[in-house]
Amino acid sequence: MASLSSKNSFSKFYSWLPIFILFISVLNEFDFNYLGLDYFSFNFPFILIFFFSLKEFKHFDYLLVFIAGLINDTVVGLPLGISSLSYCLICAATSYLRNITIRPHLIKDWFYFLLIISLINSLNYSVLNLFFSYNLNLINYLINNFFTFLFYLFFVNIFNLYLKGLND
Repeated sequence: MASLSSKNSFSKFYSWLPIFILFISVLNEFDFNYLGLDYFSFNFPFILIFFFSLKEFKHFDYLLVFIAGLINDTVVGLPLGISSLSYCLICAATSYLRNITIRPHLIKDWFYFLLIISLINSLNYSVLNLFFSYNLNLINYLINNFFTFLFYLFFVNIFNLYLKGLND
């Protein structure tokens, strides 16, 4: 009886793991400055939100994604709501793609992801530069966009293994 209860609690934790990872990733704003890599950054929350919104994952609640965006803004020091807006736009775009797609295809999803993160990064750059007078480097946004796009395929394979383990 005790093993059944512990297995049930583990399966609940395992099913909520993407949300936990999202909150950990926005709380731990990591960068690779200590490695001496000047032009390397990627946005892991974009990948995570896009994938699990696209797969219509039952425990990936959009309100929690919004709250994660508020936490990210607090940690990074951006005006409150910028990341939340970005994360919600990703959720809306992937929801649209999920509803119009008859047969999912990894490469089409990958290029749609590039389109979405490019639009969101350009929106972020424009809002922060025009309305909040942030002095931003466009090259950093382009590099972030490029590496986020490249790492999507790597993380999709990891997330698919997670979903396979969840269904077993």
